Amino acid sequence: MSLDSLYQDVILDHYKRPRNVGKIEDYDIGMELANPTCGDVIGIHLKLDEQGKVADAKFHGHGCSISQSSASMLTVKLKGKTIEETRQLIARFYDMMKGVEGNYKDLGELQALQGVSKYPVRIKCATLAWKALEQGLDKKEGVQNG
Repeated sequence: MSLDSLYQDVILDHYKRPRNVGKIEDYDIGMELANPTCGDVIGIHLKLDEQGKVADAKFHGHGCSISQSSASMLTVKLKGKTIEETRQLIARFYDMMKGVEGNYKDLGELQALQGVSKYPVRIKCATLAWKALEQGLDKKEGVQNG
């Protein structure tokens, strides 16, 4: 099995059997974003524990296999991370999606989305959940954008 085929299988697995789908009613961090280009919508909710680590992460919405699998893999990767570690994860994922050379083994299954970086239109699909998370973190921390 080639690496591309393995990565395709990972993406399809998360699309067909998404992990952590749903909403958290009393979430600490949450945001919903839409990609007007393709109509994909992703909302993400995080619940933090008393130590400020992600105790639960869920996503909801609709869209293509890339956006849905990216959101699924993101929520799996977030659990147990601090806000700082979450921001570092976002930065690492953006670097990979921009095609920045580096070793991304620490991203685990998320490496399956690395091939999407060759298709600029699809990058927005892969990063939609991540942008929602980033904006949710900014809102929680009172960061002004723009």
